[in-house]
Amino acid sequence: MAQTEYKLYPYRWVVLAVFMFINITIQTLWIGYAPITGLAAKFYGVSDLQIGMLSMSFMIAFIPLSLPVSWMIDTYGFRPAVSLGAILMGFFGILRGLAGANYLLVLWSTFGLAAAQPFLLNAWTKVPANWFALEERATAVGVVTLGSLVGTALGMVCTPMLIESMSIPAIQLLYGGFAALSALLFLVLARENPPTPPCPPGQEVRALMLDGLKQALTIRAFWFDLAISFVGLGIFNGLTTWVETIIRPRGFSPNDAGTVGALMILGGVFGAILLPALSDKQRKRQRYLYVAFLGAIPGLAGLTFATSAGLLFASAFVLGFFLVSAMPIGMQYAAEVTYPTPEGTSNGLMQLFGQASVVFVYIMEALMTANGSFTPALLLAIGLLVISALLITQMKDPHYNQPA
Repeated sequence: MAQTEYKLYPYRWVVLAVFMFINITIQTLWIGYAPITGLAAKFYGVSDLQIGMLSMSFMIAFIPLSLPVSWMIDTYGFRPAVSLGAILMGFFGILRGLAGANYLLVLWSTFGLAAAQPFLLNAWTKVPANWFALEERATAVGVVTLGSLVGTALGMVCTPMLIESMSIPAIQLLYGGFAALSALLFLVLARENPPTPPCPPGQEVRALMLDGLKQALTIRAFWFDLAISFVGLGIFNGLTTWVETIIRPRGFSPNDAGTVGALMILGGVFGAILLPALSDKQRKRQRYLYVAFLGAIPGLAGLTFATSAGLLFASAFVLGFFLVSAMPIGMQYAAEVTYPTPEGTSNGLMQLFGQASVVFVYIMEALMTANGSFTPALLLAIGLLVISALLITQMKDPHYNQPA
């Protein structure tokens, strides 16, 4: 009987690249208002919280949509699911740019963009599973995470710069145009599967979603992974949503807020490249998750108390390097420890818990002091990082992922 052939195709990098591009653009659309919160509130005639809602709506919409989208990805494949999300993103991205000064239309367009996001985020481990060998997958997820970070950085840095010469609607229309372009490239170039599998039989076959979901939820280590995902993404989303208002009471400007966000993302870029690659090389996940959460603590402490630009910017870089690098490692850990649960299901649950951390974004605003300080909320975040590090000590690497 003929043996099943399996090989890696160079075209996997094309598929990963167009998938990365749409993740860049959705993140730019998500964060585009955060570094100009005060200016946007004045332009639309609304409060800072209502501008914050433009970011938080992505997390709110994710909660009811995540599991149905994961089912679609696992049942029909990532290409049709991601294509639908990409089309929604391009359409509502352009519509938001055409909304002018109408805040209500901007908000509804943003909810349309938020509905597109789960179709993109929940395929982060599915695309590598279809095209990449097991020992490359955390790295591939890291590359997609890198795209997400680049998109967030572009929104953080470019928006304060563009506001000097463009109106807010014009900036959003520009972002929407790039979103439409990325959607078109994905539709044209993405493929569901290579001609032959990228790995030996057994490493790509997964259970049906419902059976896999039941199985995943019986695994103690997966619950710990969900918990640290909630904390990590909650802190990341909270900082990026409120970055301008966090540093404003200490005399920093919107441009400083953009720089803080950009340096946090830049650190995350280096972290998302280096730590997942080391994790793949050594076939160790738990070790690097522990390093990531412990390493994030000094960075967050510096971001909490820094009064000089140098310390603030350095702390943002350190925090991003460690905190962001945990995301791809944690997602790949979930895909491995829950085997044979489908990748879309485990990824979707991870993203669901991460986006449910919108409650932490609200808590941060609720804990703001009378003089506008976020120090109590940031101290709470430091405590949650410590608790997460303790949980990680109880997580073990999956047996099938150990070196022979």
